[in-house]
Amino acid sequence: MLTRWFAIALWKRVLGALALGLLFALVWPQGTPYVQFMGDLFVRAIRMLVAPIVLVTIAAGITALADPRRLGGLGGRTVGLFALTTAIAVSVGMLVATLVQPGVGAALGTAAPHALGDPVTPYQQLIGIVPLNIVEALAKGDMLALIFVAILVGVGTVVAGEPGKPFAALLQSISAVLLKVVGIVMEATPFGVFALIANAVAANGTAVFVNVGWLALAVVLGSLIQIVIVHSLILRLLARLPVLPFFRGIVDALVVAFSTASSSATLPVAMRVAEKNLGVARPVFSTVLPLGASIGKDGTAMYVGLLSMFALQAFGTPLGPQVYAMVLLTGALAALGTAPVPSASLFMLAAVLSAVGVPPEQTALVVGFVLPFDRLLDMTRTVPSASANLVVATTVARWEGELDEAVYRARAEA
Repeated sequence: MLTRWFAIALWKRVLGALALGLLFALVWPQGTPYVQFMGDLFVRAIRMLVAPIVLVTIAAGITALADPRRLGGLGGRTVGLFALTTAIAVSVGMLVATLVQPGVGAALGTAAPHALGDPVTPYQQLIGIVPLNIVEALAKGDMLALIFVAILVGVGTVVAGEPGKPFAALLQSISAVLLKVVGIVMEATPFGVFALIANAVAANGTAVFVNVGWLALAVVLGSLIQIVIVHSLILRLLARLPVLPFFRGIVDALVVAFSTASSSATLPVAMRVAEKNLGVARPVFSTVLPLGASIGKDGTAMYVGLLSMFALQAFGTPLGPQVYAMVLLTGALAALGTAPVPSASLFMLAAVLSAVGVPPEQTALVVGFVLPFDRLLDMTRTVPSASANLVVATTVARWEGELDEAVYRARAEA
């Protein structure tokens, strides 16, 4: 039985588990607490790996590049691509909201305001990149701080020259071991997804798929447009690669993104599929993907643009070119600064709405209205973020000559 189980492609096992989880919740919702532990254990195991993977693999990726000039080119292309997809994603969210108009007639007055707490200023975000304590940053999973430390360690190892080579070899060895551990944890994905989906549906009933009606539809449409159109065009026009092998190769990562609603939790899986399914070389994916987990937020950007327009429509705010431009600019910046954890983008809304004159008490009403239904919306919008990170990694690998096309194209016949 075990041989037959492992002979089935992981993505097929995961999709089967998703369907079984939905069926289980519909047939026996009272039984979902008995399987909840599987979902909790799976998410904890994934998150356990995130901080060490970010710290070690970025540093190892930099040492593998060796030439600082090459690292600068890769970094510039990566950040530029993420900035492009983020700006497009905000525009997609605004466009879908303008067409669907989910906020018109929304009964925000019936919602209980949700306190947002003190907003984090750009200065605090900037200062927070440099941690006071590396161990504390590891314990908290502070992604930007870990990326900063990892870059310093990687660059320092390269600059050290000959004395740094033993440490570079150690980083490469630890990185290889961590990725093998990810492969082991990934075999538990079907069980984790089964439990997570079963509990999500049982907690809210089948209405979890239709609550907040038009807004949910707009989120799904925006996510589909960003993945199917924007990401496909990047692959075809910028990477000059066929699209089908890519989407066949990333199913595992997308399902994990949907079930965990967390970009950081998806990172270990994304690194595995980038190497095994897409043929992206380790120096590229170990540098690009951890960076993408912090700044590659297509789903968040799309949602921030969409929800901002939803709020403005609900409040009857006049919409002109100035308002659209401000939402686009502040939405992209807010998305880049959002933590890669569930529902974080909902609380970045204040930064965008305050820029167009919406007071905090009205923003709290919007958050209170959406928050009870945000889990499924968050699961949905995490999928384009995961897709964007892998699109950027594949495109950059193609440009850098670090893509094994034989591995990539093999997925077309899989």
